[in-house]
Amino acid sequence: QVQLVESGGGLVQPGGSLRLSCAASGSISRINLMGWYRQAPGNQRELVATISSDGTTNYADSVKGRFTISRDNAKSTVFLQSNSLKPVEKAVYYCRAKTRLLGGTRREYWGQGTQVTVSS
Repeated sequence: QVQLVESGGGLVQPGGSLRLSCAASGSISRINLMGWYRQAPGNQRELVATISSDGTTNYADSVKGRFTISRDNAKSTVFLQSNSLKPVEKAVYYCRAKTRLLGGTRREYWGQGTQVTVSS
């Protein structure tokens, strides 16, 4: 069981900066991957970035070079940062955690989402 709480959303100007946080609690030791997704009205939820237990990161092509995903030393919090947001990136941003239990059972957990509005 994992609980995820996102924070840091709000109003950002085009070209502005953003820093989102996702705090995880529960069976943190079972998490093997955490990531950020976003969903704009009328669109599917899409992957933004992921970070694995060993620190390996992956990014959607649309955000490479502009977004950074990172985590704290305890691996309980992941961050998503950008210094050049685009208006089309207005969306609800969701944190996701994937776990793999002993025995191979896989689980997926989602946070409640945080709204990011990009507007002048």
